[in-house]
Amino acid sequence: MADVVIIGCGAVGAATAMELSRYKLELVILERENDVAVGTTKANSAILHAGYDPRPGTLMARLNVRGSELCRAYCHALDVPYRGCGSMVLAFSEEERETLRELLDRGVKNGVPGLELLTGDQARAREPELADTVQAALWAPTAAIVSPWEMCLAFAETAVKNGAQLRLNACVTGIERRGEGYTVHTAQGDVEARYVVNAAGVDSGAVHDMAAPHSFDITPSRGEYYLLDKAEGARVNTVIFQCPTKLGKGVLVSPTVHGNLIVGPNAEPSEPHDEATTAGGLAFVKERALLSVPGIDFSKSIRNFAGVRANTGRDDFLIGCPAPGFLDLAGICSPGLTSAPAIGEYAVELLAREGLALEKKEHFDFSRRRVRFKELSPEAREELVRRDPAYGRVICRCETVTEGEILACLRTPIPPVSVDGVKRRVNAGMGRCQGGFCAPRVVEILSRELHLSPGEIVKDRAGMKMLARETKGGEADV
Repeated sequence: MADVVIIGCGAVGAATAMELSRYKLELVILERENDVAVGTTKANSAILHAGYDPRPGTLMARLNVRGSELCRAYCHALDVPYRGCGSMVLAFSEEERETLRELLDRGVKNGVPGLELLTGDQARAREPELADTVQAALWAPTAAIVSPWEMCLAFAETAVKNGAQLRLNACVTGIERRGEGYTVHTAQGDVEARYVVNAAGVDSGAVHDMAAPHSFDITPSRGEYYLLDKAEGARVNTVIFQCPTKLGKGVLVSPTVHGNLIVGPNAEPSEPHDEATTAGGLAFVKERALLSVPGIDFSKSIRNFAGVRANTGRDDFLIGCPAPGFLDLAGICSPGLTSAPAIGEYAVELLAREGLALEKKEHFDFSRRRVRFKELSPEAREELVRRDPAYGRVICRCETVTEGEILACLRTPIPPVSVDGVKRRVNAGMGRCQGGFCAPRVVEILSRELHLSPGEIVKDRAGMKMLARETKGGEADV
């Protein structure tokens, strides 16, 4: 019997697993997909929020500010792309100026350092591309941008290196209370554990109902985005927000750690896993973004995508134990990514209160390094290629990703099993052509290294085959 089973391996589940792996515990992580970070964690704004927005006194406020501090430290320790660029919230009217003052007051109460109200001219001095109609801005220097899927992966890899067992393709189908523990039924068989952590994101309501009386509803909200080419990446140097509303933090414009520009999202009710983009939604995003930064060249868009957030209609996270030994980490909407490591810390504290015995390990492996060939000096590149010629074969021309980097990620504690899994680890396919050049080469490498035929290689989720052929009957056959 495991000590703890964690359901879900997005940012929150991975962070919780990492924090628990500091102790002498038998941990099992269950993930319904074929990889970690495939849900909300891979499709969001990639922003680490400063913490001025949550209502003071809430869990969300406390965990946001603490999470911001931890993300900065953990990303440095685990070699995750991170950039402390700060953020601005813009006001276009006197009414919105008042909103900025309210946000400043919240931020001060929440303990957010360095907040400052700027005039429109002061804001444009920092960001010349801002619209002339901007009257004021709230500056938050501790906001940052990150690679969200790599942060989640780093947390999950750390947990696995320290003894946690990750089971992929293990969708939970039922939970039963058995004696002083639980039997969790999954598509990969049953798991018995003394404690259960529900970190299932948009499915957290359904998982809760398997173990405890119904007490909340997840109302999924889909947000659509533009990802623009690196030619637009320097349009702004900080995260640009509009004043928040009851629907969210509004349409933002932000650089990314990979050098692109991201614009979005809108907020529309959706099904839990509906990641479709719509013409209407993207038109709304474009219209709203141009109010903040009129010069954005949307002809430089290289990709549109959508992510689904686990909203509940409440202004706080739903964290607590509705049944003995069963912990909900539910309703983790924005700023969930920022808060994830702090939620992990808090989850350990709550499980200890429930009776989980915690004994720290003598050794905890909290290290991770990744070779990024394009960031190396010419001398370092030459030496690396001399030692391993695979680093001399460029697979992705847009991002200068080499075969050596792909082979290295296949030898990590959580190796990729899909083309997009490789993309999330080493950026192959992230560039201007979006995999048009490198995808066939990635398929070839995966086929060779995983001992699968090319027709068995998937793009992302299980069943999403990369290759197909037309049969005599005119139907597609992989």
